[in-house]
Amino acid sequence: MASKKQECPTCEEVPVWLTTYGDMVTLLLTFFVMLFSIGKATPQEIQLILSAFSNSLGMFEGGQTLSKGRLEEMGMNLESLPSQTAGRSLSSAKAQAKSIFKPEIEARKVRIDEDERGIIISLVGADYFEPGSALPTPAMEDALAKAAGLIDSLNRYARVEGHASADEARLRAASDEERDYANVWDLAGARAINSIVFMQAKGVKPHLLQGMSYGSYRPLRNEGEDGTPEAKAHNRRIDIVILPEKEPDRSRSEASEGLPGTRIPGAEYLIPDR
Repeated sequence: MASKKQECPTCEEVPVWLTTYGDMVTLLLTFFVMLFSIGKATPQEIQLILSAFSNSLGMFEGGQTLSKGRLEEMGMNLESLPSQTAGRSLSSAKAQAKSIFKPEIEARKVRIDEDERGIIISLVGADYFEPGSALPTPAMEDALAKAAGLIDSLNRYARVEGHASADEARLRAASDEERDYANVWDLAGARAINSIVFMQAKGVKPHLLQGMSYGSYRPLRNEGEDGTPEAKAHNRRIDIVILPEKEPDRSRSEASEGLPGTRIPGAEYLIPDR
């Protein structure tokens, strides 16, 4: 006797609204991933993104097209978010700096720290600058040569910050080869500039370097009313800051500032006239 054919159970229909709801959840997830991915974007990068939607309301007919460049894959790969990439790059730079300056670190002549500015290489101690002088000593030249090799190999922007001790405003130039300095701002700035010129002569690209003077107002050690020679020597220094900005190299399709060659509506001031 033939067995009775089993009938397929009736399938319940999926509500129509569930399809739209699933699409909405997917779009929301994509939206929040995009927000997370541009959380560390610079103001210039945000301006480029917003410029694509300039003067558009309702249904977009199309915006400005950005040329292929450093923003091409921004937000497309969670494993290469800008903040993570910058963090890995700075960690590598710090490890490389510690390796290069290992003898000086052990001798307490170099300090390497990290803060919101980037990697700070402080050249401290009595061996680097004579009181009242901005001319690098032979020991300072050796340290600057190492710093120049580091900056050149990293291909990153670096800022040289000059410092002075509080009593150096009353000192005259240390030798006849040097002019007298008007104040600690002048002296600290001259230390930064002389260090930059020396590193440029060692092969560092000049557009990677910038200088700044802090006078005697960012001391490493408190000198007090009299001040010990050790404290004064620590404050008579330069700091070389490896900045966290992206590598300066640009493709041919990009302007030197890293922005598209075409002007962005409402943001012309970002691109100087040629």
